[in-house]
Amino acid sequence: MKTISVALLCCVFSYALAQTTQELIDNGKNSENVTTFGMGYHLNQYSPLTQINKSNVKRLVPIWSTSLSNDTGELAQPTIYNGVMYVVNGNWTFALDVATGQQIWRTPVEYERAAARVGNPGVIVRGPATIYNGKLFRESIDCHVIALDMKTGKQIWREKFADFKEGYTGIIAPLVANGVVITGMAGGDRTTRGFLDGWDPDTGRKLWRRYTVPAPGEPGSETWPKEMPDAWKYGGGSTWQNGSYDPELDLVYWGTGNAEPYNPAYRGGADSLYTASVLAIRPKTGQLVWHYQYTPNESYDFDGSAEPVLADLRIDGRVRKVLLNANKNGFMYVIDRTNGKLIAAHPFVKVNWASHVDLKTGRPVLTDIYERAVKGETVEIWPSRGTNASLMAFNPKTGLVYVNSWEIPRIMKYTKFEFVLGQGSTGVETSFRTPPSGEPWGYHMAFNPLTGKAEWKVPVTGTVISAGMLATDGGLLFTGRLNGDFIALDQATGQTLWQFKTGSGINSPPITYTRQGRQYVTVLSGIGGVLNRTMKAADAIPTGGSVWTFALMPE
Repeated sequence: MKTISVALLCCVFSYALAQTTQELIDNGKNSENVTTFGMGYHLNQYSPLTQINKSNVKRLVPIWSTSLSNDTGELAQPTIYNGVMYVVNGNWTFALDVATGQQIWRTPVEYERAAARVGNPGVIVRGPATIYNGKLFRESIDCHVIALDMKTGKQIWREKFADFKEGYTGIIAPLVANGVVITGMAGGDRTTRGFLDGWDPDTGRKLWRRYTVPAPGEPGSETWPKEMPDAWKYGGGSTWQNGSYDPELDLVYWGTGNAEPYNPAYRGGADSLYTASVLAIRPKTGQLVWHYQYTPNESYDFDGSAEPVLADLRIDGRVRKVLLNANKNGFMYVIDRTNGKLIAAHPFVKVNWASHVDLKTGRPVLTDIYERAVKGETVEIWPSRGTNASLMAFNPKTGLVYVNSWEIPRIMKYTKFEFVLGQGSTGVETSFRTPPSGEPWGYHMAFNPLTGKAEWKVPVTGTVISAGMLATDGGLLFTGRLNGDFIALDQATGQTLWQFKTGSGINSPPITYTRQGRQYVTVLSGIGGVLNRTMKAADAIPTGGSVWTFALMPE
């Protein structure tokens, strides 16, 4: 009977596995499928579903839960296609029956164990199980891109993109845009040079590489010091979070990480392009069309890698295609995504390193923090990060973004930097200053990106927040906390309307979808990543990954 059961499962889930480019573009039009990260190429984390709403969310109950056999952290987002849920973490790839959570197949990730000691956040995956044309694409911690058969979980191809012994790791889910698999890399706090790669989805042949730090003679190289001829080779700019895609413009938008070392004395004190930036590139070729640098001469670990959210906003009487970014440096940016021109930039958390962003030049206006730091003073920098690698949500009907923010400072002092290939390369002594008991660590927040006004903000105490937001037309926001609470907030006020305790901390963005006319919400639980090692408030939270799926209890 066991053999027959497995055969039946394979039969049931073997149809219609050839996802097309159009199906990825149309994500959201079929509410039974979630085919791309962020609930669509624009990364809006928004759903028009209303069956679960403010009036009935108290009836939300778990329908099924299953273990993910993993204790290194669940930071990914599930993908759903034709009744199958695909889930990835640092150690496994799963296919599950979306109705019951029953395992269809499970494939281990083979990697060199020494690579686990290199990655700053550990053996994790950020983003979705990326699917296209019958294949599932993912990375491994030891710097391989892998294609699996969606039907069986068997490996189709596997290609190496870097050497983890030089400080590189693979923790980012790929993005498929215009038929090309695009991958990033991690390692921005080590001796690395950031890049994006484009791959042929059928063969694994590398099509192109776009470095985020230019070589001598290339555009942008003038922002790296000639008197330090090797600085650009290890200048940072990692691509460790996910990108978005506008099919109409055929542009992929991808953020880049901090400059290396943090200490600007070892980079000449110039802008250090294209670190702490957003790049607009052609998916077929990797051609750079435009860039915008959020933090020139980035010196405080202010990655620009937070996911670029795409929206259409009415500005001065006309609708404009924009890119929204809740930056680690504390400013919320609105950028014209057709040309990279800055439209607005407002602080959404406490900021002391810059007074404002000059809309004419597009550059931040620095306070005295920078000069004090380069003179050797220990400085307190606000924010330590505006958000921490957590997807915000954008509701096109309200025009607001919904953010989980951090409201704690970083203490930093620049130190001597000695280059060792593959090793840490920050050139600082640093720590976080945690708030007194009962004081906020951050906020759940509704924010107007054009006016810079917080419509509401709800304090979060006890520890920081690293889960993504999900907005629905049921008037709800779904998100999670590191204490394991999965919660539903009133989108209009931020009031908590419902909560459920999962088995571990939540670091991932939730999704919602329908199955046979019934709406479901799914989230991954499992604390992990750098927070598990750096935040004492997380010490009491048990590890262990799991999937939780919820629906309304019948009346």
